Amino acid sequence: MSKKTRKHKVAIVTGGAGFIGAHLVNALIDEDFEVHVIDNLVNGNRSLINKKAIFHKTDVTKPADLKKVFGKVGEGAYVFHLACLPRVKFSIDFPRETHSTNIDGTFNVLMAAKESHSKRVIYSASSSAYGDQPILPLVETMTPMPKSPYGLQKYIGELYCSMFSKIYGLETVSLRYFNVYGPKQPPSGSYAQAIPKFLDQMRRGVPITVTGDGKQTRDCTNVSDVVRANLLAALSPKVGNGEVINIGSGKNYSMNEIAALIGGKVVYISARLEPRDTRAGISLAKKLLGWAPRVSLREGIKELKGKTVKVKSAEFNVG
Repeated sequence: MSKKTRKHKVAIVTGGAGFIGAHLVNALIDEDFEVHVIDNLVNGNRSLINKKAIFHKTDVTKPADLKKVFGKVGEGAYVFHLACLPRVKFSIDFPRETHSTNIDGTFNVLMAAKESHSKRVIYSASSSAYGDQPILPLVETMTPMPKSPYGLQKYIGELYCSMFSKIYGLETVSLRYFNVYGPKQPPSGSYAQAIPKFLDQMRRGVPITVTGDGKQTRDCTNVSDVVRANLLAALSPKVGNGEVINIGSGKNYSMNEIAALIGGKVVYISARLEPRDTRAGISLAKKLLGWAPRVSLREGIKELKGKTVKVKSAEFNVG
């Protein structure tokens, strides 16, 4: 049977060697998808890729390479676009590099999906697009006000997805993630997320470093809930026209509260340029995807305490 006429489910996951991507690849394989992973291994780790997946080492900034991979996979594939250069601070320090990957790379993926007649593109967007809003919860009808190149870049990706649906008929849906955490998330580096960084500091017996006064709040979402949202977004008959959907817990906690859940001495460091508060309104996700979060922050952190994984040959406990 040719690739263009086969009947089994096929998925392409860009960024499939990364934290969220690796979890998603595992879930897709569990659901009997044939999975193709595209990753340049700059942030990803080859050891995290499920051995049942087909790996293509290339970059979303290389349209010719993408076209070749998409062409080999054939039409009807579900495309999960997670590849990006993440983090607010990183985008401020390296705006040119993040623009190339996060905007040009997204455009290249959409073009490859259009030209190969992919079934649907599920785009990993970001709550950073909201910036600071006057009220909570943050809902999809609010006017985005990104405060960083990263937030702007991810928002532009949403607009491109919507445009490709309207003009070219390519099915797309954008999922705005809220502070995803979970196993296999690297805790180190200047741009690390708070929860894995706090857990790593606690285990090493050093003070937990909280930025600003610690009263800023975040909606934190377990990676298992994010993966489930991606699967539902791929198969839901209610989406595919460029919709933007929040994927968050619907609750928020201050950095001080998160540090207290983890435990350990806290020290305060300089504040960063970031939104003061986030909390997702998730009614649209319930309506269009039949999705609601299942893992509370307390449960997620409790589960992560004591877990050990290996990433890039360095063993550490992660969150």
